[in-house]
Amino acid sequence: MNIDVNKHKKMNKARAKIEMASTNFRSDLSKKPVAQAALLALMGMAWMMPAAAQTDASSADAANVKTLEAVTITSQREARVSTGATGLNLEIKETPQSISVVTAEQIKDFGVTNLNDALRLGTGIQVEETETNRTQYTARGFDVKNTQIDGVGMPNDWGIVTGAMESFGYEKIEVIRGANGLLTGVGNSSGTINYVRKRPTNNEQGSVGVSYGSWATKRIEADYSSPFTEDGRWAGRVVAAREEGGSYLRSYEKERTFFYGVIDGQIGDNGVLTLGYSHQQSDSTGNTWGALTFMNSDGTQNEWKRGASTTQDWTFWDTKTQNAFMEYAHQLSVDWQLKLTYNHRRVSNDSKLFYATDYLGDGMDPVTGEGLYGYPWWGKDKLTEDMAAATINGRYDLFGRQHEAMFGVSLSKSKGTYDQYAATYANAGDLNGDGYSDGYIEMPGFPWAGNVIPEPVWGSLSTYRINKQRMTRAYGATRVVLADRIKAVLGANYTEYHREGVSYTVEFDQTEGNVSPYAGLTYDFTDKLLGYVSYSDIYQPQDQSDANGRYLEPTKGVNYEVGVKADWLDKRLLTTVAVFRAEQDGLATGAGYNSKNEYYYKGVDVESTGLEFEAVGKLNSYLDLTFGYTALKLDGEDGDDTYAWVPRRTANLIVSSRLPGYTAVTLGVGGRWQSEISNVESNDYTVRQDSYAVLNAFAAWRVMSSTTLRFNVKNLTDEKYINTLRYSGHYGEPRNYQVSLNHQF
Repeated sequence: MNIDVNKHKKMNKARAKIEMASTNFRSDLSKKPVAQAALLALMGMAWMMPAAAQTDASSADAANVKTLEAVTITSQREARVSTGATGLNLEIKETPQSISVVTAEQIKDFGVTNLNDALRLGTGIQVEETETNRTQYTARGFDVKNTQIDGVGMPNDWGIVTGAMESFGYEKIEVIRGANGLLTGVGNSSGTINYVRKRPTNNEQGSVGVSYGSWATKRIEADYSSPFTEDGRWAGRVVAAREEGGSYLRSYEKERTFFYGVIDGQIGDNGVLTLGYSHQQSDSTGNTWGALTFMNSDGTQNEWKRGASTTQDWTFWDTKTQNAFMEYAHQLSVDWQLKLTYNHRRVSNDSKLFYATDYLGDGMDPVTGEGLYGYPWWGKDKLTEDMAAATINGRYDLFGRQHEAMFGVSLSKSKGTYDQYAATYANAGDLNGDGYSDGYIEMPGFPWAGNVIPEPVWGSLSTYRINKQRMTRAYGATRVVLADRIKAVLGANYTEYHREGVSYTVEFDQTEGNVSPYAGLTYDFTDKLLGYVSYSDIYQPQDQSDANGRYLEPTKGVNYEVGVKADWLDKRLLTTVAVFRAEQDGLATGAGYNSKNEYYYKGVDVESTGLEFEAVGKLNSYLDLTFGYTALKLDGEDGDDTYAWVPRRTANLIVSSRLPGYTAVTLGVGGRWQSEISNVESNDYTVRQDSYAVLNAFAAWRVMSSTTLRFNVKNLTDEKYINTLRYSGHYGEPRNYQVSLNHQF
């Protein structure tokens, strides 16, 4: 998973030979002014570019990796990789925790263009699209509230991801399951998602691609990377994509424009500086706020057409996301490296929404479809985040053995401002009988058209919430080689978390401090078989409020994991079996409505236990396999029924193969299965979704050595299912198609 630091011990002896070997490469580059100019032009005109494409993993790539390593040793430009669950340079097999990787090849093969679909390829991750523009990820029964980019990030506000985030700017996605307080400072027992950005390559390469799919979905993308100095010490990369199209949901249309540019280069003999920026504009119309109501007043469950939606034609949701980052890595010695990072992020939303619900809790009339009430809303919000960190990684000798260590400090700050417009409807009534208009409108029978409710008269703009957060961390970890076969990972993280602001007239000012220990032990039974145990504290500030409008106290607890990892087929296949147990105290759980008709939460003690299995690798030179299975049990205030909307068993499968007799053709199938789920919707009636499986398939034909034609089918069996019952949901997409053409140069 990571570059072996021992490679640098040979650096001085190899430098002269490598410099001679790279002379021809640099000479050739200096004779390519057109390539250099093309890179600069792309960076200057990226806003005009509709798209960018990934590089196929081919035999030529293997040669490129060797070239990259050679230049890396010479100039210290890293072939960057994640440091996994502990911050140490450990292989996945050596890490005492469950880790899955969604690769760029899998993303490309299955025609994935957004992070939601990419994470559906991972083991143990549930993608809960409660609305068209808001998503929550869960693992092991709990929300994933920590997402990172290149190992840096802050806790998500509510764990919600807004808009469809572009996947084309990333090389891979790492999913670290289980509590991970050492790496993130805060976290529950679900896990951490780490997105690994694309970086400049040491050789000139690029690709362009176009695709067309169901609901007139069109996409164009481009990716170009090249050194742009004569000595090859500086390089850059630009990635861009443009996608637009409709949806199976009534009235829902969306478009997304993405750009990412990054440069890195040598500073002296031992330093590498990286500067990057990404921009995404994601706009949609006819989007949903909330979802469908499935229960009738007589206790029967409704079934709607898959395109059913509660939206109105005047709704929209526009999201702009910007990221800027800087990294400086300095090789202090052969064994030690210092890394400084700074990330700045801005997210802004502008949305007009329409919410429809069984407001009185009586259910819908099974004959007329009446019983729903609508609520219009227009709001704007802005979030800014700044994150800075300094880490030192290296190796040290003690008692005749070599060990590893990592130390770091970080400071993160964020500010969120949330505004809303007043809305006036002449027919909005006092439905709960408290003497005040609650803004809800009695709706006609469902399903209805998109023009049954006119856009309201909007009043003045006011701020209803301001949230400032600050997190300061100091952390360290070491991997100690106790014996040839026994290694221990020990670490601790100190976090001070501060939050202040106001939410609907309720002011808050909170400061929390916590020390989270981490311990892991690995034992090599054989060269191919490794066993491990690990322990981590749980500490997670919560964004939900109690009946009085005050934020709940942080949830705390412990997480244990025991597992076995094994290599098979000459290390082509890696299997992991893990048993986990997590105890979380005071976890925010929905409790109902308070006297002000505001939904509130209470803290509940929840325990999660389970088993995970994953197999990843190559069965032979033609056949690739990923298979994962998770079984869990959740106990809490409601016993085994706690969080019944979480499937207790899930499985995922990806199989792809080049045809042995004609390797220009690759075929593949991928799928996910989950057990039944349920939730109480109204009048204590329970809505249910039976177990189901969704299969996707692709066929790729390398028409020429650098051109590939690909055909994708999603939901191959046209399975009809409710995508989530967390709060309620809508139906998943029916069978749909996409054809794409990609050319490398």
